[in-house]
Amino acid sequence: MDVKRVPRWVRGWFWGAAIYNVLWGAWVILFPGMIFELCGMDPINYPGVWQGVGMIVLVYAVGYYYIGKDPERYGNFVWVGLLGKTFGPVGGVMAFARGEFPLAFAWVFVFNDLIWWPAFWKFALTYARKPLE
Repeated sequence: MDVKRVPRWVRGWFWGAAIYNVLWGAWVILFPGMIFELCGMDPINYPGVWQGVGMIVLVYAVGYYYIGKDPERYGNFVWVGLLGKTFGPVGGVMAFARGEFPLAFAWVFVFNDLIWWPAFWKFALTYARKPLE
């Protein structure tokens, strides 16, 4: 991957993803019950589990920051992000099918995962295909 070929939008997009993940992760850690309240759900019984999700989201922010900083060197980190952004919605669909989430909770998957797919997949398939060293 030649860093000169990587368009400028890549850096901004992944820095944006990093900032989003820091903000969302911190919100979930600091206010673990708020999202459930906003979605009209019962309060969570184990807020520490949800805070763990927030911590994982914060960890992803580090990878996105590094992709934005040096897409040639750290581009393969996008595959880790895509795993999370794929399995999150898969788990969400399963939970919706079992009646565990109200439809209002779908926005979590839209903003945390689905809106990022086009840019992440384009970058992954175009620029992040070199073997790891």
